[in-house]
Amino acid sequence: MSDAEVLDRPQETHTDQTPSFVTILGGGPAGLGAAYKLAKHGYGAVKLYEAADVPGGNAASFELAGMRVDYGSHRLHPVAEADILDDIKDLLGEDLLLRPRHGRMRLKGSWIHFPLKPVDLVMNMPPAFASALLFDMATAKMRAPKVVEETFETVLRGGLGNTMSDAFYFPYVRKLWGLEPHQLAPTLAHRRVSGSSLPKLMRKILGTLPGLKSPTTGKFYYPREGFGQICDAIADAAIAHGADIEFGTRFVGMEMDGKTVTSIVLETKEGTRTEPVETLWSTLPISLLVRAAGDKAPEEVRKAADSVSYRGMILVYIVLDTDQFTEYDAHYFAESDIPMSRLSEPKNYHAQGQPEGKTILCAELPCDPHEKYWSMPDEQLGEEMRGWLEKAGLPVSAKTLEVHTRRLPFAYPVYDRTFEENFAKLDEWVGSLDNVLTFGRQGLFAHDNTHHALAMAYGAVECLSKDGSFDEERWAELRAIFETHVVED
Repeated sequence: MSDAEVLDRPQETHTDQTPSFVTILGGGPAGLGAAYKLAKHGYGAVKLYEAADVPGGNAASFELAGMRVDYGSHRLHPVAEADILDDIKDLLGEDLLLRPRHGRMRLKGSWIHFPLKPVDLVMNMPPAFASALLFDMATAKMRAPKVVEETFETVLRGGLGNTMSDAFYFPYVRKLWGLEPHQLAPTLAHRRVSGSSLPKLMRKILGTLPGLKSPTTGKFYYPREGFGQICDAIADAAIAHGADIEFGTRFVGMEMDGKTVTSIVLETKEGTRTEPVETLWSTLPISLLVRAAGDKAPEEVRKAADSVSYRGMILVYIVLDTDQFTEYDAHYFAESDIPMSRLSEPKNYHAQGQPEGKTILCAELPCDPHEKYWSMPDEQLGEEMRGWLEKAGLPVSAKTLEVHTRRLPFAYPVYDRTFEENFAKLDEWVGSLDNVLTFGRQGLFAHDNTHHALAMAYGAVECLSKDGSFDEERWAELRAIFETHVVED
């Protein structure tokens, strides 16, 4: 928040109420998961503040043209930790559906099933590309360039060779993060690309063969009422167990006494107020938490907060006057001349077929607030989207009934080559505070899935005793595990 925005805030009021045992900032999966586990296991008063009017953050759903749609393409992966998956199954019951993956990606002008399947690769991969890929499989390691400093580019070239790197991954990451592959840290390759070497990629592909695959291979869990039903159910359960969740309440500052946060400043439609805190858990972007401390944070830490960045995203939804656009749940676009990275058709995720005669397409457009698309009117973005689909060989013949957008300024943490140094400064300072814990996707600057965010929440609760003490040693062990999480596409 700028100084001008702070000065323009309504008159602040103070409360004298007793602080909650744990105060949580952010109502995405991590914050909600923590509130649910704390309340369920009787950890005293639990209070959660969320800026939006509904739970879930970027994992929420909303209604559009009579359909429930998500903030892009979301799935609950069967590889989720058993206790997390069991909790979600218990909360959603029969509304949690096991669905087949049915996506495809455009590669060198051809459509390849995604996740990759052996027979489909043989039938549809361009012959020249297939030959080059086989050559890379045999020679990538021996031809890998000598590395002075590891980057995303060197990891991928050394693991996958030039063919897959240049044809798919490099144009895709330029689009997703707005940077060149050599400007990105090797951590991104290890945590964002599950098939970061040809042996790993082949194991994933061969794992889909009959006799080798598990009952959930090539499938995903998806709620009947949209992905946001997961967070809705967790929020309801947390409230039922006694947690207090306040929506429409934005965290804008905090007051400190030395290394202890004594109260937080909150903004609502009615104005601003301060609330005392005993233990503060934050799932907000860690840079935002540092800025909220103002000059209580060292100058070096404040500079580091200005140096870590997040990639924005515009979600463009077009409502079409047709029952279905394609049979696929998602399309992936690596080509640089098509700005969107992924297209999803929400109606195909749950296969409920309602309502008839209409469908919605959601384009994910990586974009930061300073780029041209960010301020483009919705109707114009809808026309641009139709043009991109035409260029990709997916012309839209149906009439566009409505166009809606959602703009997400904090969609992905950017793992540039300086992020680890800057994040370490933020993490060390926040970790030095007496009563503050940061976790979750934004809090730990992590590329992850919903089940990973919930794992962080469950881990945090595991480390907290009911007398208020926190097991720092166990948390460090869990943090090391979190750093091994690899995104499931």
